[in-house]
Amino acid sequence: MTAGQISPTAGQFVHAALIVDSDETLRDRLIPALRRSLDARERVHLVVGAHVERVIRDTLGGLADRLEWGERAAFHLRLGFAYEGLRRYLAAQHAAGSPVHVITEPDVSADPAPDAPVDRATAHLSYESACGDAYAGYGCAVTCLWDSRRHPAVLIERVRDLHNHELTADGRQPNAGYVPAADYLRVRSEIPLDPAPSVVDLDLDLVELDQLRALRGALHRWAVARSFDADATDDIAVAVTEVATNGLVHGSLPVRLRGWHHRDMLIVQVDDSGGGRIPPTAGYHRPGSADRIGGRGLWLVRQLADVVTMHSGGSSTSVRLHFPHPGSHRQPAG
Repeated sequence: MTAGQISPTAGQFVHAALIVDSDETLRDRLIPALRRSLDARERVHLVVGAHVERVIRDTLGGLADRLEWGERAAFHLRLGFAYEGLRRYLAAQHAAGSPVHVITEPDVSADPAPDAPVDRATAHLSYESACGDAYAGYGCAVTCLWDSRRHPAVLIERVRDLHNHELTADGRQPNAGYVPAADYLRVRSEIPLDPAPSVVDLDLDLVELDQLRALRGALHRWAVARSFDADATDDIAVAVTEVATNGLVHGSLPVRLRGWHHRDMLIVQVDDSGGGRIPPTAGYHRPGSADRIGGRGLWLVRQLADVVTMHSGGSSTSVRLHFPHPGSHRQPAG
């Protein structure tokens, strides 16, 4: 084992960033790591793009057939669902006594247009941060591959901050600049949401729980009118109703709900005037885990919406949900 190389043990989660700027760097850093995992008889599961898979197969030849290949396009649909799906996979392998090394290449390009209504890459990084606590105890290794040719330098530096190791030519090296999840998520929660548009499709004031039935009906009609099918419409109604219920029960009245669309994406924002601070880790950990902050409701919301952003200010609490049409209709992996 090379200097700095770490073999995961029970209770340890090795989360490594692999930053590449060329195919040569990819080969120099990833291929030796794959060989080490195979030599150690670890299960190696990859969820990477077509180009990275081609480089690996061309370099390893028949040895690549010993690797498990997941479907990247389906895996990254709905960020919370992907994050939970990987947790379940790691938990299952740990329960079976099977050491595992997962290599993922995050797909954060769902809406790369300059006027995209949500920064999906930044939303993904919140899950990168939270997974350190959620995956602890599985004795696993996860390597996240980021190509600096396709992502801005500021994003790459954030990626480095959120991994406790970096995969280099000398193997996995501890990251002295690692930022713990509690600190990163707290800073993210203090950033206000972008203003909602002045003209929206839905604008409702809620003051009592009896209004939720009518709300679900309005959401169904709105989503169907935007060509969302029955299952996707149900997901939207369930997620939004959970957030509205939280506002009615825990916030101050009235609760304002606005819904609008951006091309084929539906966006819903729920505001209450209570200003009660939402814990930064709310909804990232499954119900019944060591971190129960946020309960089942926000965890479920994060499973059903692709991206959920929240902000608690001095006079209001806002939760915004994003439902892209493709991601709401395709079946996520996991």
